[in-house]
Amino acid sequence: MSLKVFDLQCAQGHVFEGWFGSHADFDSQHSRGLITCPMCGNGVIEKKLSAPRLNVSGLREGRPPMPAPADASSSAPAGGPPPSAAMQAQFLQHLRQAIRNTENVGTQFADEARRIHHGDAPERPIRGVATADERQSLTDEGIAVAPIPALFDDDRLQ
Repeated sequence: MSLKVFDLQCAQGHVFEGWFGSHADFDSQHSRGLITCPMCGNGVIEKKLSAPRLNVSGLREGRPPMPAPADASSSAPAGGPPPSAAMQAQFLQHLRQAIRNTENVGTQFADEARRIHHGDAPERPIRGVATADERQSLTDEGIAVAPIPALFDDDRLQ
């Protein structure tokens, strides 16, 4: 399956990538309010102009693309952010680790998070499905939650 990668920005100014099956998938999810900022949870999202990221170095001579340096962060300007590819790889690594180390409670996420918070269920890391309203309600109750894009919330990514 080929994915479309869009640069997105929330109303708070956070820039992040969104991966979608097509432009229509993005439009559909955006119109239904399903896209939120992974840093702050803001649901006011706009698609930014972006260029495809292709590593074609060496292809003219018939060589395979050159791999990224082992320590990609060392190529970042002093005080500047690490290269985008390194950040993406680190994000995916942490996301896979979170999926491996959490219990998927599915659509019971909000209820189970409350049960854990109130001591009615064993303390453990969970993940699952919650609407934007449920996430906001949990946050208002002092229960920390962080949205994971549905594309990544798949046990097969472990």
